[in-house]
Amino acid sequence: MRQIHSSAWLLVILSSLLQVLIFPLAGLYIFSWVAFAPLIVALLRARRAGALEIDGSLNLEAAKPIQAFLLAYASGILWYAGTCYWIYDTMHQYGGLSAPLALLALFLFCLDLGLYHGLFGLLLSLAAGPGRDNRTALVAAPFLWVAVELARTLVTGFPWNLLGTAQVDNISLSRITTWTGVYGISFEIMLVNVAVASAFLVPKKKRSTLLIASLVAAAVLQAGRLVDAPAVPADRAALLVQENIPVDATWTRDNFQRTLRELSDLSIKAVASTSASPKAGTVDLIVWPESPAPFVTNDPLFRDPVSQMARDAHSWVVTGAIGITPAAHSGKFASQAFNSAALISPGGEWSARYDKIHLVPFGEYLPFPRLLAFAGGLSKEVGEFQTGASRVPLNAGDVRLGVFICYESVFPGEVREFAKQGAQVLVNLSNDGWYGDSGAYAQHLNQTRMRGIENDRWILSATDTGVTASIDPYGRIVARLPRKERGALIAPYALTSVTTFYTRHGDWFAWLCAIISVAALLTRFGLHTKAGKKAETSS
Repeated sequence: MRQIHSSAWLLVILSSLLQVLIFPLAGLYIFSWVAFAPLIVALLRARRAGALEIDGSLNLEAAKPIQAFLLAYASGILWYAGTCYWIYDTMHQYGGLSAPLALLALFLFCLDLGLYHGLFGLLLSLAAGPGRDNRTALVAAPFLWVAVELARTLVTGFPWNLLGTAQVDNISLSRITTWTGVYGISFEIMLVNVAVASAFLVPKKKRSTLLIASLVAAAVLQAGRLVDAPAVPADRAALLVQENIPVDATWTRDNFQRTLRELSDLSIKAVASTSASPKAGTVDLIVWPESPAPFVTNDPLFRDPVSQMARDAHSWVVTGAIGITPAAHSGKFASQAFNSAALISPGGEWSARYDKIHLVPFGEYLPFPRLLAFAGGLSKEVGEFQTGASRVPLNAGDVRLGVFICYESVFPGEVREFAKQGAQVLVNLSNDGWYGDSGAYAQHLNQTRMRGIENDRWILSATDTGVTASIDPYGRIVARLPRKERGALIAPYALTSVTTFYTRHGDWFAWLCAIISVAALLTRFGLHTKAGKKAETSS
């Protein structure tokens, strides 16, 4: 087997760097249209095929399947290391791991998730087939990429930074997500990348024309970012409290009660101030985020002050807390803990609760505890939570709230369930303090914004350290608080009862791409088998 040419490895490194740059903090989203082109070229021009071409250039051909896997796998490892580097600091600073173990945890994470890039490379090579047909592989590439993103969502459960999220600010383009979900934008981006890559896979005399045409297409699609949609009317107001409580804060009874009193006073005063300002609107909902404070739903020290705050403010309250539910085991009663969002009525009654369904590995539970016992520090800090069972919206008077917690916002198919079941506004509670000042908080915010676009809903995003914001159905931030400051945001919003095609039908487009990918691979395999039999017969 011919070895991979060094130019292919250089293209892989270039592609990985561009893939990192299109997501925050760098946020150079314009590179999304070319970020994958070097990788595609590397996969389809990886090996020296023989003698030099007439013009003296190298004669290169597509990688074999195992080579394509290794090239793309390396790209995936580098990409995850460059975008999810914050895992090291989280595990080291808050998880109690030593620096070497935290670095090992990040490395193992990259090795695991990088497999999906590797899978894309492998499938692209198989699509090219034994004849190394670039045309077939290029046509299949966008479908294969979306199929791999779907697999990453469903199998590993970590669809962080799906490619389409890079264009969340492109209002004209992002509206297709109301039909296809974010996967539709991923497909569009990869389609342009394929066109750019194709320019370097054709004879030089055709290269300029194809390259110009593909870059013009990218420019036209990117120009959608220059088009703004009309303002969306907001006839309601919520109060989003940014607690700014350090993740590693230590708690005594006095400190706990003082913090709770300060947050309650902040909320009540902010609500009272809106009464004197008609432009601000009347606050009908107070939202406290997921919190590092030991707020427990059955603790009177927490429960009673929050109930009193709801009565004083004459408002519904949603607050992040540790939900405790008695559970019977072998005739005895034990308690189960959930990462929850509790709903309190203006009369102070604790009327409903949402228990988080999609838990964070290593943060809220430890997968494979015997194998990964060394990484259990963060779980011990946060707690071993049980899994919730229902995405039914919470009824706050005449408002149906679709509440989801923290990184549940990165799962398109799960958030849509709230809107499908009648949620009129989406509420995200998060504690992004775990991320520090890395790019993770901004990456998380962009993914949350995309959920609003897909479902054509306002989103009220309340976080512990920021960004706390009101987000309109176009994904635009219409009001926000500065990060790492305690404060209260008067957040405009409106109720929506329309149901988008994506809300009704979910990830149909991604599944269609997966079906087309399988069909293309089976067709390629069938043609290869048929050709082999024909050659055998003729001999």
